[in-house]
Amino acid sequence: MEWSRCTCVTAAVLLLLLPRPCSPAGDKLTHGESMLPGDTIVSDGGAFVLGFFAPSEATPARQYVGIWYSNTTVTVQTVVWVANRDAPVIVDGRSGNSSSAPSLALANGGSNLVLSDASGRVVWTTNITGATSAGTAGSTAAVLRNDGNLVILSPDGATLWRSFDHPTDTLIPGMKVGRRYRPQDGVDGWRIVSWKGPGDPSPGSFSYGMDPNTSLQLLLWNGTRIYWRTSAWTGYMTAGKYHGTTGTVIYLTVIDNDEEIYSSFSVADGAPPTRYVVTYAGKFQLLSWNRNASAWATLESWPSRACSTYGSCGAYGYCDHSQAVATCKCLDGFEPASQGEWSRGMFSRGCRRSQALAPCGGSGGGEGDAFLAMSNMKVPDKFVLLGNMISDDECAAACRRNCPCVAYAYASLRSSSAKGDNARCLVWTGELVDAQMIGAIWGVAAETLNLRVPAGFTGKKSGTKTVKILLPVLASVLIVTCIVLLWFCKCRAKGKRRSSGSEKKLVPGSVRTSSELEEGNPTEDLEFPSIQFSDIAVATNNFSSACMIGRGGFGKVYKGTLLGGREVAVKRLGKDSEQGIEEFKNEAILISKLQHRNLVRLLGCCTEGAERLLIYEYLANKGLDAVLFDNERKSLLDWPTRFGIIKGVARGLLYLHQDSRLTVIHRDVKASNVLLDAEMRPKIADFGMAKIFGENQQKANTKRVVGTYGYIAPEYQIEGIFSVKSDVYSFGILVLEIVSGVRISSTDDIMGSPGLVAYAWKLWKEGNASDLVDTSIVESCALDEVLLSIHVGLLCVQDDPSGRPLMSSVVSILENGIVSLPAPDQPAYFADRNCKVKGDDVQSSRNSITMTVLQGR
Repeated sequence: MEWSRCTCVTAAVLLLLLPRPCSPAGDKLTHGESMLPGDTIVSDGGAFVLGFFAPSEATPARQYVGIWYSNTTVTVQTVVWVANRDAPVIVDGRSGNSSSAPSLALANGGSNLVLSDASGRVVWTTNITGATSAGTAGSTAAVLRNDGNLVILSPDGATLWRSFDHPTDTLIPGMKVGRRYRPQDGVDGWRIVSWKGPGDPSPGSFSYGMDPNTSLQLLLWNGTRIYWRTSAWTGYMTAGKYHGTTGTVIYLTVIDNDEEIYSSFSVADGAPPTRYVVTYAGKFQLLSWNRNASAWATLESWPSRACSTYGSCGAYGYCDHSQAVATCKCLDGFEPASQGEWSRGMFSRGCRRSQALAPCGGSGGGEGDAFLAMSNMKVPDKFVLLGNMISDDECAAACRRNCPCVAYAYASLRSSSAKGDNARCLVWTGELVDAQMIGAIWGVAAETLNLRVPAGFTGKKSGTKTVKILLPVLASVLIVTCIVLLWFCKCRAKGKRRSSGSEKKLVPGSVRTSSELEEGNPTEDLEFPSIQFSDIAVATNNFSSACMIGRGGFGKVYKGTLLGGREVAVKRLGKDSEQGIEEFKNEAILISKLQHRNLVRLLGCCTEGAERLLIYEYLANKGLDAVLFDNERKSLLDWPTRFGIIKGVARGLLYLHQDSRLTVIHRDVKASNVLLDAEMRPKIADFGMAKIFGENQQKANTKRVVGTYGYIAPEYQIEGIFSVKSDVYSFGILVLEIVSGVRISSTDDIMGSPGLVAYAWKLWKEGNASDLVDTSIVESCALDEVLLSIHVGLLCVQDDPSGRPLMSSVVSILENGIVSLPAPDQPAYFADRNCKVKGDDVQSSRNSITMTVLQGR
């Protein structure tokens, strides 16, 4: 028997070699070649494979033609496209005859891919119209590109067909979701449809695509019923989302032109394989391949919470995501239609107006109504688009003129549309359905929803005319009162200066420059109120132990109440204090000149005799350490609160390093020196160890290293060199503590690691950074924010100071979250174990200057 040079091996029979048409080679299938079970073609670059596959081991005879990642890219077979998803072919393993096996080949003149079963019946075809003539068919080829797109190319190189135009359940970079304004080549849009089950690629119940009634949102359907939806498009062309597991950005792009409107995504160079998929269980997910775990990691999943499915809260209700546990609420101006059902968690009947609108009159009607703004909203469904509105006021006027209009939302499109519209006005004339309070959630744009309410609406029925009369009267009285008080205070201050020009101590609340902190030692730069010692003694019940709220190397801290009822924290320098006069002066001078919402506020001082006291604002929630490391209190710090603290501390350090008139290095940034106010907003405290740099000074050297072990940067601890990057290192440690809820000083091994930094680095390298999250906040955490914070923290604790970001970059990253960050180097968490400290005096603030807070201050 003479063998052909192109003889191929069938999948069904491995022992018999029979002559058949040539099998494909490389990345293409050409005219005259056929693909049988067991044959594959691999993209040029090796990322994707085309071939026959069996999705279930239970039914290996039922096979499909599909595209999947190569095993050099993803070690678990992951199919991204299926040709014959609703018509599997049967592969009979008992037959050794290749002519009875299914095959894929270019047929019908060479321009169509055709899948035939063992009997030769056509099961699936690309169905391209206008077939290539027989004379040129030999040059036609089906090519698998390295982006996973299977294309049919004509002899002149034109694309006749693309698999990307016929998606199945998966979106990979470069694929589209959207619609064409005019169908082309039989394609009027792009929608992805779930598999029917884990081993069944046939079309399932769930699908994802563009809303056919408006091009401004994407929908997830369960059959024909809307199951979940995105927010209305606000006009961005490209939006980026940072994911810390890979350290890259996923970019979402919207294209809107005369022919089509669609959304697609791309990933940063070097990112692992990334895909969106609609699961058979009804989830729209963003997945990334974790090489270390050899598994797909879920980065995002929608619907994310129970009440975020479509219409869960009924008409005029909304799902509030701002809480740790999402819950249904009524829009402002509405109340539950059935309070009994609402209290039992039954929200389908939704809400009703608590105060009716005025009846429509004349042709316009209702023009006297007002609008109540609700911010951070995913606006409701079933809106009407009014284009080319130049302002919010014009959009509001359009709604007000239309009596049935119940709400509007305005957005600037920022010249994003090719059609010339520069703004977008949405109005609602029926029930408001599927609203959500979301804030800045990836893939969903937060907007302001303006609800139509009766004029003078306050949430309760009240006399509108009375309010209109009283408000101007009260405003006038307030203005006059303020003018009188200002005049009185000014006159009183002038009188005091004339009568007691040499007085140095002032009563609480008065303002004057104190010329000295120590008798005979003038301080020219110090400007802040001075308070009499006797008044402080009264405020603290003569420094009663019952009023003491903290103790440290400097002395004690007391809670006091000044005349007038203001609560303060009094820091009293002890006679044998290790901190000393210099640190006291340093702290007083610095804080008097630094004003920022994230720095503790100095209210005054006292320097009578040997007494040295600083009076601060009282912060009710103690130091961060007293809450973060307390198992009973740490539940007060959900993830949104912790992320707010991280950003607040970052803004405070940015102010110290760059935005204030002084360049200040704090040198003792740690959890106990971050105080929390009643709303858990952070304020950096304790500036006794701080240093001021000159205008062009970058770093300094000292033999007296101060701070707290664990927070001290390696170059400072070993060589005595400090700079703004020393504070950046301490901030990085603090970030890891806030995410994990674990002290940096913990001596217990953490999952086999010698400390927190080592543990965080280990998880990062393994691709399991999310495991670092404190178990008490898992339910409330936003994965992308957590991973971003961990990545920033590890960048900040790098051994090389030049590799650490400036606080300006840190704030930008945390606020925007859309930049691609470098991978961090291994941190020097072992430095204090293996290296000797250089310098004569290493002062640990744990033992000398740090205040141990017992109560809020």
